[in-house]
Amino acid sequence: MSAGMLFFGLVFVGGWAAALGALVAAVVTLVRVRRRDWTRRQGHLAVRLLLPAPAFLRFDVALAVTALLADLWFVSAVLVFGADGVFTEDWMGYPGMVDSTGQGYQAGVVSALRSTAWWTFGIAVLGRCWITAVVQICLLPLAAWWIGTFDTYFT
Repeated sequence: MSAGMLFFGLVFVGGWAAALGALVAAVVTLVRVRRRDWTRRQGHLAVRLLLPAPAFLRFDVALAVTALLADLWFVSAVLVFGADGVFTEDWMGYPGMVDSTGQGYQAGVVSALRSTAWWTFGIAVLGRCWITAVVQICLLPLAAWWIGTFDTYFT
């Protein structure tokens, strides 16, 4: 087994714990800052809406870390499940038997990553979580592009 697949396998297995731990940290941050101001009191209305208060900014950072870990788990899951008979990248080693049902796997994964990126970006923007929105719009489309460049047995 190559070092790359071992790395993504460990990220896949440890990703659940890390993402859940970050989610718990985000919820704890939310509970701690719930009584504080979520918007600024001074300035123009647009400035008060666009620039979050320090308490809300701490929650946004915790949520962005959670999103980053969940995205890394998602990409690792794609690679781990696709390594068995779909992808033929050199760093993955021999993938075993070719899975005939995996023919649309790569296109489906790229579409799922892009859809997830846009939906989570939109939800983060609606919630005024600017850092989380930037993480989602930067990481997942790049991961979709990267996975889309993989050689498969079907291309």
